[in-house]
Amino acid sequence: MTSLVTLDDVRAAAERIRGVAVYTPLIQASGLGLKCESFQPMGAFKIRGALNMLAQLSPEALAAGVITFSSGNHGQAVALAAQRVGTHAVVVMPETAPRVKVDGVKRYGAEVIFAGTTSLHRKARAEAELAARGLTMVPPFDDAMIIAGAGTTALEIVEQCPELREVYAPVGGGGLIAGVAVAIKGLRPGVRVIGVEPAGAAKMTASRQAGRPVTLEKTSSIADGLMAVRPGEITFAHVQALVDDIITVDDRAIASAIGWLFREARIVAEPSGATSVAGALQQAGSLKPGAVAVVSGGNVSPEDYIGYLR
Repeated sequence: MTSLVTLDDVRAAAERIRGVAVYTPLIQASGLGLKCESFQPMGAFKIRGALNMLAQLSPEALAAGVITFSSGNHGQAVALAAQRVGTHAVVVMPETAPRVKVDGVKRYGAEVIFAGTTSLHRKARAEAELAARGLTMVPPFDDAMIIAGAGTTALEIVEQCPELREVYAPVGGGGLIAGVAVAIKGLRPGVRVIGVEPAGAAKMTASRQAGRPVTLEKTSSIADGLMAVRPGEITFAHVQALVDDIITVDDRAIASAIGWLFREARIVAEPSGATSVAGALQQAGSLKPGAVAVVSGGNVSPEDYIGYLR
């Protein structure tokens, strides 16, 4: 049986990442709370987990360097965290990765390797590089330290929203929703935790229906950061134990949410970051006072962003 991350793990992570990860604001827009993780130094919540893991590596591991596989935001987070702790990072990215995210990884000094188009392609290449070069893997989501770091987002939400009733978080591989659920259920057991994933990449929905993690044959969505074809074993266990519901939204709803965030809150969000808001707006008829959506990232090219606003 998979051991779950604890509230104490999340609290310890909050101490480790203090001073690098930002305590991001929670603002209100048309009755919905918005947790602005797009305000993190590399533009997404991913810095929380990456920094929590790197802060616990041995001097020997830091001297050898780290590697990860990522569609973009986790790669940027690992690159920035590596820069802060003084180690070298290698990031394996899909050939289809948005240029804005590739440039971000390089800006923080990491080495970029391109491999295929799916998370399985880049994971295989990262594992090969790890074996050949003696690096340490920093998983994008399926790791207790990554989950604990992501959960620090929810520690802040609880402090910022005394009337909290429900939290919406986007679902890719499941690291964020798992961490959020650990913190929320540990502090406010009655608060509902709702994961939102793209209809074209609904791996967590399929896995819950099957009662085990399943691999999709393919994924398709404008939410490039949520395109994993399979949830993690550890993250799935957390979702099964702690998450109240998983819902899906289509690309039209995600694009509409990007526009809504711009008009109602003047927030720039990438599609993956707006997916939680799309889910909350989809539930508008039953949306409760005290609802909060995690805007998980804002790394989007100006050209794509303009297209979503049309």
